[in-house]
Amino acid sequence: MNNEILFSEQQRFKQWLFWLIFLGIDALFLVGVYKQVIGGQQFGDKPMSNAGLIIITIIVLLLTLAFAIIKLETQVKHDGIYVRFFPFRISFKHYPWVSISSSFVRKYNPLVEYGGWGVRFNVFGSGKAYNVSGNMGLQLIFTNKKKLLIGTKKPDQLTEVLNKIGQLKK
Repeated sequence: MNNEILFSEQQRFKQWLFWLIFLGIDALFLVGVYKQVIGGQQFGDKPMSNAGLIIITIIVLLLTLAFAIIKLETQVKHDGIYVRFFPFRISFKHYPWVSISSSFVRKYNPLVEYGGWGVRFNVFGSGKAYNVSGNMGLQLIFTNKKKLLIGTKKPDQLTEVLNKIGQLKK
């Protein structure tokens, strides 16, 4: 069977305010390390040890790096939907069409329905979500009644592809 990629999307965390906050925190810790460890002056009213400051700075920088490499990838093929939320999931997770009873693009409220962005789980019936920004997503409802929402920045293209292959099912 032809298994070409009919739709492909890759998303990253690109919100400027998010990165401004992260980079500001990084800069604060780097200044602290420079001032206290290299310059010999205490950093703050109640400074931590040099080792503690270095360890916390490394953790903060690694967290920033982790968010820089996170990406949500979605592919639609003739045999189903493929999703990967790297680095939490290295390989693509395949959701075959036969296991999906409903698939459509919808507007959603990420904060109310899922508590924000990322890999999210909702105990109030909304199911699981993979999202990095925005408020549009591909809603999948499986034959076992479980739900998955995959965020998209290309809702019109995704709807068109699903309709074209006969998988736009509400």
